[in-house]
Amino acid sequence: MLNRRTLRIKAMQTIFAVRQSREANLELAKAYVRDSFLPDLNSMELQDKELLKQQSKEAIKIFNLNYSNTSFKSNEGSADVINDVVNDAISFYYRENNKDLKLYRTQMINEAEKVYDRYIQMLNLLIDLKVIADNDGKRDHSNFVKNLLIKAIESNPSRETISLRKNLDWAEYQSEIRQWFKEVRSDEKYQYYIDLKNASFKDDKAIVSHIVKDVIFKSDVMDKFMEDRDLNWSEDRAIIKSLVTKTVKSIEEVNLDDFELQELSYNWEDDKAFFVKLYEDTNQVEPKYEALIARKTKNWEIDRIAITDKIILDMAIAEMINFQSIPIKVTINEYIEVAKKYSTPKSKLFINGVLDVIAEELQSSGDVKKSGRGLIDNK
Repeated sequence: MLNRRTLRIKAMQTIFAVRQSREANLELAKAYVRDSFLPDLNSMELQDKELLKQQSKEAIKIFNLNYSNTSFKSNEGSADVINDVVNDAISFYYRENNKDLKLYRTQMINEAEKVYDRYIQMLNLLIDLKVIADNDGKRDHSNFVKNLLIKAIESNPSRETISLRKNLDWAEYQSEIRQWFKEVRSDEKYQYYIDLKNASFKDDKAIVSHIVKDVIFKSDVMDKFMEDRDLNWSEDRAIIKSLVTKTVKSIEEVNLDDFELQELSYNWEDDKAFFVKLYEDTNQVEPKYEALIARKTKNWEIDRIAITDKIILDMAIAEMINFQSIPIKVTINEYIEVAKKYSTPKSKLFINGVLDVIAEELQSSGDVKKSGRGLIDNK
């Protein structure tokens, strides 16, 4: 199940991509300025290459000094063409950045919701493994083919509806499934199970649980297959495994016909709103509080701080300012945990120390306003 920490991590990864894209847009804008002053090889008129070279340098200088100002309009150039090119380049830069912000926001939500699709696919895989077993002439797999849990999953209307709507079947990967089934077939516990004279519901449940936890999600071959098709598989694998495992555990003889699928989160609409707001607020916070971060990291040059640490600081500031119901201590602890997993070895102490002093200043300045027991104390 997706939790808020996982969503913070996904937002951090998306913001990282946004900032990488922003750097690329900056280089493209500079390239536009330089290209605008290249000699026109198709022109019949004499080209003043030295003048063009000087204008290019002048335009680049004006652009570099002012591109971070969204409202800047150049009138500083020695020629109208210089001002026009600079203005066009800055307009291009912000237009592309805004386009990327929207694109990555959509992708971020889609990638989070894809976790649920993968969960349904893993349930569908159990059904396909049963079909392969039924067509295997080398052994009698009757117990597995008749397995009550797999029958319950197969007949679950919610699973079926989602699978059809999102096309989550394995139809084009039947050869791969046959290879994966060989791992199941050679498993000692599976061999013991299919040899049982009268497999009980308890036996059915035990073998499905074993196949999920100890075969499917421990298969190097399957991991490689999923990683090749889903960049987030390594990150999401544990969540998907947990969803499938909890589903199997929840199925009992008394609810075979109406068991409920797991939810993506306890309240996905609320969590999605948190997720999106954190992403958007962090992108707004960055320019406003960069000077504050620079002051509180005076022993570190701001441009030498690990990019993940800078993003983590921005996200924590955005969360402290814009999410009044989340205690400061919770925010700091959450981002320390994120830093431990995704940044440099020294990041845990760095993030902890910097956020402590930043939180104090933001409270003193009134930028952070918390109310209610436990919301203010960050010690």
